[in-house]
This record gives sequence, C-alpha cells and structure tokens, in this order.
Amino acid sequence: MTHAESPSGARPGAAGVNGAEAAVAAQAAAAAGVDAYPRIVATLIRVTGDWALAEDCAQEASTVALERWPVDGVPANPGGWLMTVARNRAIDVLRRAAVERRKLHDLALLTPTDAPPEHDLVDDRLRLVFTCCHPALAFEARVALTLRTICGVPTADIARLLLVSESTMTRRLTRARARIAQAGIPYRVPSGPALAERLPGVLAVLYLLFTRGYVADGEPAFADEAVRLARLLDALMPGQSEVAALLALLLLQHSRRDARRDATGNLLTLERQDRGRWDRAAIAEGLAAIARVRHDGPYAWQARIAACHATALSADATDWPTIARAYDALADLRPSPVIALNRAVAHGYAYGPAAGLVLLAEARAGGGLDGYPVAVAVEADLVARQGDRPRAAGLFRAAAEAVGSAVERRALLDRADNLAR
Repeated sequence: MTHAESPSGARPGAAGVNGAEAAVAAQAAAAAGVDAYPRIVATLIRVTGDWALAEDCAQEASTVALERWPVDGVPANPGGWLMTVARNRAIDVLRRAAVERRKLHDLALLTPTDAPPEHDLVDDRLRLVFTCCHPALAFEARVALTLRTICGVPTADIARLLLVSESTMTRRLTRARARIAQAGIPYRVPSGPALAERLPGVLAVLYLLFTRGYVADGEPAFADEAVRLARLLDALMPGQSEVAALLALLLLQHSRRDARRDATGNLLTLERQDRGRWDRAAIAEGLAAIARVRHDGPYAWQARIAACHATALSADATDWPTIARAYDALADLRPSPVIALNRAVAHGYAYGPAAGLVLLAEARAGGGLDGYPVAVAVEADLVARQGDRPRAAGLFRAAAEAVGSAVERRALLDRADNLAR
C-alpha cells in the first residue's frame, strides 16, 4: 500500500454509509478539492520546485477523496486529509526518482493544516500568483497558467475561454512552466521596482479569478480565493490605490452572492434581489477600502460604480447619473466593447432608454460585440423599457439561444415569457 492510499484523519466507523450520505460525501469531496487545490499546488511547488508533480498530486488527492469519502465518510479535516494524500503521493514519486534528500525531508515536515499561519503574511498562493504573472511570460500565458495552477481549471476549459484548441493550450502551458524554470524565475513576491512592474498583471489575474467564480455557472470558491488574495495583497501593499480599489470592487460585488438566486436557483437581476440578504460587513469593508483610494485608475472607477449599487436602499434609489459619469471616465481611460456596452446600460437608466440605445448602436459599430449575447439582452431590456414588449421578448429569446450557460439561458427565457404575458 502506498502512502497515497492511507491518509490520516478519516472518521472511524464510517464505512457502510447509505446512498444519501454517500452523495453528500461526494459533494463534500468535490467542494473540498476545489477549495484546497491552490494551497496544495502552491505548497508542493515551493517544496519540490516541480509544477507538474504538484498539479498531478493535488488532482490525485481529489480523485482519491471522491472514491473514499462516500465509503469511509468525510474526514474531520477535509483540507488536511487532501494535503496528506498529495504530500504522500509526492513522496512516493520522488523516492522512486531518487531525488535529493532535502526535498523528501521538507515534504515529510509538511503539516495537514487548512490555512497558513496567521503570522505568515505572504503565503504560498500569493507567491505562486506572482510567479505565474512574471513579465517574462506573455499575458495570455500568465492568465492560462494562473487558471490552471491556482484554480485547477481543466486545460480544455481554458482553451475554450481563450479560443484556442486544447492541444495548443497544453503546449502553451508546458512552454510557460519551462520558461519559468529556464529563466530561473524565483518563487517569491518581488520587492521594489519589480513589485510595481508585476502588479498590473497580478491585479488582472485576480480580477479574472474572481470573475471565474462570480459568473452564473462559476465555482464560488474561486471568487472566495480572489477576495482572500486581494486582502493579502492589500496588506502587503497598503499604499497602492489600485490594490485597495480592486479589493473594494471584489468585496462589493461579492456582497450580493447570497441574493443572486431565488429559492429554485434561478438568477435574479439586481432590481429583483432582496437587499436585506446582501453582506453588510463586506459592503462596509469595501467602502473603507474605497476611502483609501487616491488615484482614478480603472479598478477605482469600477469600485465606485459598485459602491453606488451597494449603498442604494432600493433599485429606484440607485444613483444612475453618477454611475453613467463613472462609465464615461472608464471608457476614456480604458476603452473596450464591454465597457461601452455597460456605459450604454448606465445611460439608459440615467437618461432614458433612447439614450441607451444610441450608445448601444455606437458600441456595436466597431464589431467588437458581434455574437455577444449580453449585447442582445441589453437591447432587449432597453426596448422593453420603451414599451415594445413583443420585440423585447424576441430579443431575449435570441440572447438565450446564443448564451452558453444553462442558468443564464433560463433567466433570459423567463424574462421573455414575462414580457409575452
């Protein structure tokens, strides 16, 4: 029996669980795997220096949990159980490879804890983020490597996200890891000018990581991890306005997580959400972070927009003119089709749907929104507010046909059905 087959911490006498308990255990294994994956990978990379080994062992630990927990029961310390399995698997592999004793010694000393020590400000995951975001790597390689290593996103999913084939993405990831090894990129958070140089890439990756967890069919643990890392980065760099702004933006967005769906799991638009379920502590923390922002960067403007929504007592009380002005500034600072689309929405609510439709036509003129179902849904909403319900219903159905998420498709079809009544 290998080390990987005998993890510690399982609850004794749990064998023989019934079907319902087995299903719960399988769900717990899947959730724990997502939560623990980045910590396990980061820790094993630090100790072994072997990216592929770290990812393989973390994945294998999740697989073993899916097999064992429905039979043996969920361990008292799920994250520690997974770390133990991954560590023991790494020891087995390295022993067979006859590597230097130091790596084996350091692996043996790893403890199955669920979190880094409170006094350790810069933990392994933040070190790993900065390593993945080194400027020696192309930006798309940084994004892909972070999604794969930090989030555990399957290579095929990353390929679809970045519009390349799976084989192409596999080669890119392999080259990125090799580049880190060949260039001798250190596994640490840099200091001085190097820290400022690498910061924009890190912020972009944390934003993408949050988005991956916040989308309709995303994994919430990714959003939680992005917030945690943003807090850590803010503590590391307290004078950086864009770091504080990104933290504020993520907190204010994440404050709505419990109100975004109804009892049946359907998505709720912002105006239909129960604002009493918004996380007031997260909102307060986000507003405090905004108060520390001293420069008008892209995350600062987005955070101010999020603050307008978070502080409105009702949908009708939302300060849309301020949001529209913020999008005007954001469009000047960092123009993009998506920002132009959101600007059209803001102006549509601030100054009427006709104003929004004019800006929507301008945003579409460059072709950047072609095939983008959200643009169709925005048009549907503006047309509905003009009073043309049949046309709006048809547009919502067209958006539903083009969207990839089943959850979003159901929400769009529900809006179409409501307009058709």
